[in-house]
Parts: sequence; structure tokens; C-alpha cells
Amino acid sequence: MSQSQPVWRPLLLACLAVPALAACSGDPAPRASPPRVPAPAPVSSTAPASTTAPPPLPDTSKPSASAPKKTASPTPAKAPGSCGTVTAASGLTLNVFDSAAGGVPCAEAMRLVGEFHARIAGRQGSGSDDAVNDTVEGWLCTSGPPAAQGGTTCGKGEQTVFASVVPAE
Repeated sequence: MSQSQPVWRPLLLACLAVPALAACSGDPAPRASPPRVPAPAPVSSTAPASTTAPPPLPDTSKPSASAPKKTASPTPAKAPGSCGTVTAASGLTLNVFDSAAGGVPCAEAMRLVGEFHARIAGRQGSGSDDAVNDTVEGWLCTSGPPAAQGGTTCGKGEQTVFASVVPAE
């Protein structure tokens, strides 16, 4: 080696050549296996029979000239496709949908949603942006954020109960 050429150049060349030549050898480099993640629980691809929404409520915001004047009633009238109303933990009124076609009688759906909201009382205010979950007799129930007019869903196996927020008049 000549005195004018630094010693580090041949070493650098050797260090760069070894990985390049190893890549051409045809043997793949051993790879680290990714960490094992447990498989998610299987999700049923069949939708419950009770997922159909009830027909829209008639627009009663504009009274007609021939319509009789309404008197305030303590309980709102039951909408078509509805089991009735329940007061949510947030103070909003919920319309519980009829889930009888999915195997949940109206009485059970009303009791379930009512018991769920009694259980979560104090955990979700009317202006909350958070959902709240809890279980009632094996049913997993979720109350959506009241600030976003979130309703309630309870599910157990293939059965589902829905309750939507009744818009304030």
C-alpha cells in the first residue's frame, strides 16, 4: 500500500462489499418474526332480524289549520314500530324500538333499557361526549354520547335492542 492512500479506505470498501455480496448469495437473511397477536373473536356475518328501522315519524312541527289543538300529555304517544319511551341516565327521552321480530318482546326491551340507564345513572351527564358501557343480565349495553344525540344499543348473542333519542320539541 502506498503512503499517500489512507489505511481506512480499504477497510471501508471491505465493510461495504461484504453485505452486498451476502445479498447475492441466494440465502435469505433470517427475519425476526412479528409478535403474535391473538386472533379477534369471530363476528357473525348475519344481521339480526331486528335491525330494520321503524318508519319515520310524521312531521308535527307545523300544525295544520284543520288539526285539533293538542293538550300536553305526560307520556308521549307511542310511535309506530316502537315499544314506548324510557328516560335515559342523561335525562333525555329514548324511544325503544320493537325488537319482537328478533326474539325480544317489547316488555323485556323496555325493562332492559330502563334497567341499564338506572345502572349508569350519574356516569353520563346530558352534555357528555363519552359513551358508557355496562352489562345487564348478560346483555352488553352502550349508551352513546348524549351531546351527539347518541342512542342506546344492547346486544346478547344474535339479539339486539335499539333505543333512539327522541328529539326535543
